[in-house]
Amino acid sequence: MSTTDTEITFFWRPGCGFCMALERQLASTDLTITYRNIWEDPEAAEFVRNHAQGNEVVPTVQIGSSVLVNPTADEVTSTAAASDGN
Repeated sequence: MSTTDTEITFFWRPGCGFCMALERQLASTDLTITYRNIWEDPEAAEFVRNHAQGNEVVPTVQIGSSVLVNPTADEVTSTAAASDGN
């Protein structure tokens, strides 16, 4: 099943071990992911704060209309599969 039609945005920051681990795990999937560095993108940082109780918790992943704060790779792939084509 291809999940490349689903819009996925991965919010991260440099030096974040959780971000690097999740990125590594998602690299083996067929997901098309846009990466936004919250330290270089004020709008991305604001988006994360709005979904993480005012905190800049990364990784935060937006999949269509769903937002996952510090998700596992399985949560990302299952949410992407559920929203594919929607």
